[in-house]
Amino acid sequence: MIKKLAYALASTALAITPLLTAAPAQAAPPQVISLAEGISALPLAAEARDGYQRTSFKHWVDADHNTCDTREEVLVAESRTPAEIGTGCKVLSGSWFSYYDGVTVTAPGGLDIDHMVPLAEAWDSGASQWNAARRQAYANDLGAERSLVAVTAKTNRSKSDQDPAEWLPPLADARCTYLSDWVSTKLRWGLTVDRSEQDALLKLAEGCGYAEVEFEPAPEASAGQ
Repeated sequence: MIKKLAYALASTALAITPLLTAAPAQAAPPQVISLAEGISALPLAAEARDGYQRTSFKHWVDADHNTCDTREEVLVAESRTPAEIGTGCKVLSGSWFSYYDGVTVTAPGGLDIDHMVPLAEAWDSGASQWNAARRQAYANDLGAERSLVAVTAKTNRSKSDQDPAEWLPPLADARCTYLSDWVSTKLRWGLTVDRSEQDALLKLAEGCGYAEVEFEPAPEASAGQ
């Protein structure tokens, strides 16, 4: 909802129907806990990649049928200046801050939309047991600010499918934010951690002071979604 609202505000200039036309129903407030508590709340389980295919997660869909797929929605929401949008909701320009490496990008072609917890890692951590609708909802999660993030293609491809035991943002000042985003995403989706990941998270969190995680459990996805 966060990113959909940002798109709705930007799209009025293009005479696209706003996404929010009525007051939303009252939702439960997000849970806010310390980073250490969040790590401890993640279930511990061994990982298994058996059967994983990237195509198991249908992504970059136009879930609300407003002509903008998930990638374009994220680009509009995260641009620090009003994004220029062309035909078919193609984002042409804007200004994006890639927090992994502290780089500002003005051409959307230089950006990837990173799944905070990569699709393969999600599969390893519990998504292999989900149905197709829930995997699609995960891969296109616009309801949480940090589930999807626009970053430089270079850093996203360096990260690949690695967890924080194996990869951290090259910008040191970004790492505590990254850990909080990682943990909040796993909590939101009920994903597990393996032992090496848990150990790395706990050790890294020691240097993050009073960092917190904020999350809401993901809604259940219907089979027709």
